[in-house]
Amino acid sequence: MELVPAVIIGIYGIIFVVLSIFGVHRYSLIFRYYHNRKQTPPSGTLDPLPKVTVQLPIYNEAYVVDRLIEAVCNLEYPRDRLHVQVLDDSTDETQRIAKASVEKFTRQGVDIAYIHRPNREGFKAGALAHGLGSAKGEFVAIFDADFIPQPGFLMDTIHYFCDEKVGMVQARWDHVNRGYSLLTRVQAILLDGHFVLEHGARYFSNLFFNFNGTAGIWRKTSIEDSGGWMHDTLTEDMDLSYRAQLRGWRFIYVPEVAVPSELPVEMNAFKSQQDRWVKGSIQNARKLLIQVLKSPLPLKVKVEAVFHLTNNVAHICIALLAFLIFPAIVVRLHMNWPKSWIVLTDLLVFAAATGSVFCFYLYSQKEVRQKLISTIALIPLVMMVGIGISLNNSKALLEGLFNTKSPFERTPKFNVQHKLDEWKSKRYRGKQNWLSYIELGLGVFFTGAIALAFYWDLYGSIPFLMLFQCGFLYTGLLSLAQRHPRIAIFRKRALP
Repeated sequence: MELVPAVIIGIYGIIFVVLSIFGVHRYSLIFRYYHNRKQTPPSGTLDPLPKVTVQLPIYNEAYVVDRLIEAVCNLEYPRDRLHVQVLDDSTDETQRIAKASVEKFTRQGVDIAYIHRPNREGFKAGALAHGLGSAKGEFVAIFDADFIPQPGFLMDTIHYFCDEKVGMVQARWDHVNRGYSLLTRVQAILLDGHFVLEHGARYFSNLFFNFNGTAGIWRKTSIEDSGGWMHDTLTEDMDLSYRAQLRGWRFIYVPEVAVPSELPVEMNAFKSQQDRWVKGSIQNARKLLIQVLKSPLPLKVKVEAVFHLTNNVAHICIALLAFLIFPAIVVRLHMNWPKSWIVLTDLLVFAAATGSVFCFYLYSQKEVRQKLISTIALIPLVMMVGIGISLNNSKALLEGLFNTKSPFERTPKFNVQHKLDEWKSKRYRGKQNWLSYIELGLGVFFTGAIALAFYWDLYGSIPFLMLFQCGFLYTGLLSLAQRHPRIAIFRKRALP
């Protein structure tokens, strides 16, 4: 066997094995969720109610900051035990809007403070740490600018701290604009999978899970005991979560408490958000994984932590597959493999890459009571988008792995909740990069590959190729169209 064909087939086989391992892990999360979900959280009532500080870290959020502050100031909690901090690092008119809102609620008797730092050192983590020094509460709730906490949030979560070992309580994310477009529907399904099955399975099985940066509440002493907020990774929430749990603090997840949020409506903003999450996750793997493995924790906790901190490696496998799947077909034809063997191996890789994904998101949508018929129709699009952003996420993973520094890129929010809400004329945009052109090129490439598969009678490989074709075309074209409004395609109909 010649060297190049052998390398291609070898890497193709390794990808199959790695994707199969991650697929089995997804099945294990489904099993853990349903097998262990009857676990009872701590019960009791805190009397008297403790003082709570609500921190609102914001940066250039002109369209949503007023909505956020109003929602927090309307929380159903005794006024004399509620303290609000608006941690505003903004450089635009958000400052004026936030100050006006703070003054309004101060006149209404809310203990609310506007805090503006002269620089953005440490980004969000730096703002949270800065505010913690003047926080009056024994407990600290945190909400990002795109969230709209319901009035009962604090009363629904604070009593879990009856157990003095509880350091953090995390609520589930909900989505006010789930049905705004195909892109927001896909994001909602992706996040539901994380919050329902991943968080649920890990919490119910007494495994580590992470605070998600918002819609949660911390015991202040647990933050301080764990070393405080650090900004050496882009996901300071995951970093502090692991350090706190390594210190013995218990985390509680309450999926029945859902906090509405606004999903990104722009592809480039979605990719920027994914970039930050993926890069931050692998940075935390570099920082914390050895500590976890050396700790006296049970083996099952360590194994799940490895999967949790490294699961984004799957993006590199998908990206490699995009470049190798067609050469692998050509090589096998050149090696005189029977066409039935070629189709069979492609179907095995297809099943390894998609079977567990389909089940994972189907079950998560069942748990959040979404219509299963529409869910089944959307899951192929979820897979396509996952493939389409694999280059973006692979770049982020490699940058995190090799410690390439980058700033904390905020996700633009436009106060979009209903289908008729408009955002294209508003300021703030996600950054488009050169990968959009490669995504588009790969979409065109897979179009040609599908034509050749028809010509070679490899019909069984075509569904696999179509996932890649549609995924890269959708991601690449939408990225370009939304960044450059003069491009006609998708301009009017991308976000119905």
